[in-house]
Amino acid sequence: MEEFHYRLRSRTGGYRAGAHAGSTLGAGQEFATHARLFDHPDPRRLDLRASVRDVRHQWLVRNHKQRVAVPVYAVVDVSASMQFGGGRAKLQVAADFVEALGHSAFRVGDAVGLLAFDRELRDDLFLPARHGRGMAGLMSGLLRDCRASDTGTSVDAALNHAVGRLAGKRALVFLVSDFHWPLAVLGEVLDTLSGARVVPLVVWNRAETEPPPSGALLTVRDAESGSQRTLWMRDALREQWRTAVANRRAEIDTRFRAREIQPFWVHGAFESEALSRYFLENVA
Repeated sequence: MEEFHYRLRSRTGGYRAGAHAGSTLGAGQEFATHARLFDHPDPRRLDLRASVRDVRHQWLVRNHKQRVAVPVYAVVDVSASMQFGGGRAKLQVAADFVEALGHSAFRVGDAVGLLAFDRELRDDLFLPARHGRGMAGLMSGLLRDCRASDTGTSVDAALNHAVGRLAGKRALVFLVSDFHWPLAVLGEVLDTLSGARVVPLVVWNRAETEPPPSGALLTVRDAESGSQRTLWMRDALREQWRTAVANRRAEIDTRFRAREIQPFWVHGAFESEALSRYFLENVA
C-alpha cells in the first residue's frame, strides 16, 4: 500500500482536529498565549506560575494552537493524451497517485475528493471530499476505468470549470496532467485557487519524451485531434524532438515558479518516496 507524507507551508484555519499546523486556538500542544480564566473558563489549563507573576493578579490559563485537518482534492486530466503511454498509460500512473493519496489522507485524518476534466467537466468522476478508508480504491477505480469524452469544448475551458468548484477553499489541491494544452490558461486557474496550496503533478511518458532510434519510419497520431503524420526519424529530427521537450518543460517550470510553485515531475511511474521528499524540500 503506497503512501507519502505531505505538509503545508503555512498555518491553516479549521476546527476539525488533524495533523497540520493550525491558526485556531483549541486543544493542542503548541503554546500560543495566556488569557484570563474568566474569558476561557477551563481550569485544566490554569498556569499557576504565570498567574503569580501577573501584575493584575488574575488567574491565567494557557491557550494553544490546535492542529487541524485540511480538505485535499485531486484535479485530474483524463483527456485523450492521458490515455497514451508506452508500457502503462499516463492515466494509469495518475490512478496510482490518487490511490496513494487516498491512503495518505486517511492516515492523517484529512478528507479527500476527486474532480476530473477532459473537453468537459466530468461529473461522472466527481467525488466530494470525504474521510474514509475506501476513498483510495474508489478514486483510483474511477480513473482506471474511464474513457475520454468526445463532446465538450476544450480542455482549458473544462479545467477552468473544474477549479471553479474549489474557488475560495482553503485546501491542498493536486493538479494532475501532462499539461499538453495551452498554458496561457494557467494564470486564471491559479488565481481561482489562490486560497489553496497547489501542487502540480506533471505526468509524462518516456515514449513521448525520448524519440525512437534514427532511421526509422514512424507514423504518429495526435491523441486529441486524431490527425496522423508519417515521419522519417533523421538525426536532425530526433534532436528537434528533444529540444521541443526541453523547451516545453522549461515553459511549464517558468509559469509555475512565477507563482512560487514547484512542479513535481513523474516520468514513467509514480514514486511515493519522491513525493515525500518533494514536500520536505519545499516546506523546510
